[in-house]
Amino acid sequence: METKIQSLLNLMGGNPWLKAGVVALVALIAAYVLTGILKALLKRIVTRTAFEFDDQLVEIIRPPLFYMLLMIGLSIAVRITPLNESVQGNIMATLQSISVLVWMVFAIRFAKIILHAVANRQDATGFIQPRTLPLFDNLATILAIAVATYMIFSAWGIDMTAWMASAGVAGIAIGFAAKDTVANLISGVFILTDTPYKIGDYIVLDSGERGEVTDIGIRSTRILTRDDVELTIPNSIMGNTKVINESGGPHEKYRIRIPVGVAYGSDTAQVRRILMDIAGDCGKVCRYPDARVRFRAFGASSLDFELLCWVDRPSLRGQVTDMLLEDIYNRFNAEGVEIPYDKQDIYIKEMPERSS
Repeated sequence: METKIQSLLNLMGGNPWLKAGVVALVALIAAYVLTGILKALLKRIVTRTAFEFDDQLVEIIRPPLFYMLLMIGLSIAVRITPLNESVQGNIMATLQSISVLVWMVFAIRFAKIILHAVANRQDATGFIQPRTLPLFDNLATILAIAVATYMIFSAWGIDMTAWMASAGVAGIAIGFAAKDTVANLISGVFILTDTPYKIGDYIVLDSGERGEVTDIGIRSTRILTRDDVELTIPNSIMGNTKVINESGGPHEKYRIRIPVGVAYGSDTAQVRRILMDIAGDCGKVCRYPDARVRFRAFGASSLDFELLCWVDRPSLRGQVTDMLLEDIYNRFNAEGVEIPYDKQDIYIKEMPERSS
């Protein structure tokens, strides 16, 4: 192709700079016209589809194609000039570096569009989900920058072998020095992808801490306790401990258990009725699933019942428990149901004699 272009340029005379200028101008016009036509054709095609991401792809495809055609024309123009090979080589390396940077930006934008389209699917159940999207965005950006850096170094004739070996040795040293940080980062990736809990869930740890998850970072997880104290726990610990997710399961509702003891001789039917009435009258107790009362055991000094009911969120456990206990105490007093408690009777065998 370059030979054909050279034969056409020979018709213009022997001025190489004029020829180079004409080639650059023709390349600019051709790049503008061809990419404009291609964009118009692609727009007609994507308007017939129901997807949104293809429209975004059409908007970002023109700049890299435009600069690619322009750089090809400029490269031909540089070769036509009477500059020495060293200067031409530097100019060519500069043009290649610019092309690599343009395509790097396109790759980053392209990856973001694809990742967002995959994450926003209604049936998104894989690794790429809205909560893990920032992680994959960063990974795609880092990968694009790394590849572009390698290509730019290659364009300038710089051997990357020594650099990569040095980076490998440095990476090993940094890994040993920051092994805890690396462990937290890896655990953070697994937590984001495996999702044992999410922001807003109430979780209980092995150590007894209970609270709402407020943030899941790459290094740590933050929990806000019911005392409004924020706990920051490294992800390496979260990944190796037992976590009870009270907000997990098919729904977020949480079951409350209220143990109740009544004295022997009490009417069990009356006790059941009172407890069910109290659960039904409480506005914060869910109507579904239904509340229920269970006779659990014959205690040492009481008949042990348990009131089971559901609340909408685990955070309501303390408030609703307080309301139910107060209502149970007042209703039992009003209806004569005895709540047993430990009693001790002291018998004095004989009074000590008074000293004279």
